[in-house]
Amino acid sequence: MTDTCIIGAGPAGLATARALKARGLPYTHLERHTGVGGLWDIDNPGTPLYESAHFISSKTLSAFSGHPMPDDYPDYPDHRQILAYLTGFADRYGLTQAIRFGTEVTSVEPAGDHWRVTRADGTTSEHRQVVAATGVQWHPNVPSLPGSYTGEVRHSVTYRSAAEFRGRRVLVVGAGNSGCDIACDAARTAEHAVISLRRGYWFVPKHVFGVPVDVFANSGPKLPLWLEQRLFGALLRVVVGDLTRLGLPKPDHKLFETHPLLNSQLVHHLQHGDVIARPGIADTAGTTVTFTDGSTAEVDLILLATGYRHRVPYAQQLFGDEQHPDLYLTAFSRHPGLYGVGYIETNSGAYALMDTVAHLVAAHIADRTRRPAHWVRFEERIRSDRPDLSGGIRFINSPRHRGYVDSSALKEYLRKVARDQGWDVP
Repeated sequence: MTDTCIIGAGPAGLATARALKARGLPYTHLERHTGVGGLWDIDNPGTPLYESAHFISSKTLSAFSGHPMPDDYPDYPDHRQILAYLTGFADRYGLTQAIRFGTEVTSVEPAGDHWRVTRADGTTSEHRQVVAATGVQWHPNVPSLPGSYTGEVRHSVTYRSAAEFRGRRVLVVGAGNSGCDIACDAARTAEHAVISLRRGYWFVPKHVFGVPVDVFANSGPKLPLWLEQRLFGALLRVVVGDLTRLGLPKPDHKLFETHPLLNSQLVHHLQHGDVIARPGIADTAGTTVTFTDGSTAEVDLILLATGYRHRVPYAQQLFGDEQHPDLYLTAFSRHPGLYGVGYIETNSGAYALMDTVAHLVAAHIADRTRRPAHWVRFEERIRSDRPDLSGGIRFINSPRHRGYVDSSALKEYLRKVARDQGWDVP
């Protein structure tokens, strides 16, 4: 067969399907759940969503090309609105009827110059190309706790509602955006709430001067990185203040050198004593947790908001590192005809980037039969090109930031690649 198999009908899979369809390219679309949306459907088994989850980038800068989010959406839509947006996107572009729902893929293997896709029911099919688009937040990273803790330990992937915290003494471990959201839920409903952070972070409010912070950041002139760090850092110190007085560690890195932590509510709850900030865990005994500063807390539930591994379980051996798949420009595998869309760790709204990447993948697939010389030229580029996509930012040395890219740098390089290849990409 000469078609492409898309695995997954979340945002990345839908963007890929639209891009292939726009070029008249045949494809087979498989999804293990019963509807579109992937993790944005809170009823899907294994989703990391919780009732209070909202987008952390604004609707203004987070939409797919040609399909803006509705005007009546708030600046930061909740998960139900995002699911409705994705469903509307799939219906508008005629993608839904082509998806084979309830079809789980268990393996992808090379079969000559094709790829053999095996489903959970044992059936197989062969495709010229395969696009893995199954997302990055399904496989929790679960660190071991020191000592001998006897209370309940769960990863945040199991968390759904603040009601789970009523009457409990809760410790949230991890200060990513989900960890901060969940700590705020605990602050409102738990008997006692603590959040543990191993390092300090820059807390960025969701609005600055009444507009979404990403819109504000994109509205001014492009400044040198050092000046942007200095000016925006000074603004944060004025707007947010010195957070060390609330028990938060001082950041050990410059602004922008970690994934942006957009949260205004956690600071509010810290200021009111509804949640207590503590450093990393040094030891546990029974239900007593001792932190690295010597302080202790009695907790009966530890919730690990410690992130996810970006696994591709049906083809891990082809994608390499399970923390960050080995993909050129976040999408192109070293194996001809194998792609991954949606494996982007970046500092801005991912949907627009995901959409652009999907169009580049579709253009490359079209070249395979329509412009073979261009196909070969780009395959050589995949093997040899190693662009710096950091935007000059020295991201911290952590598992999450391995393979991390600056949104502006990636966007600019994707445009360059499209021009070099003669690809018409929105």
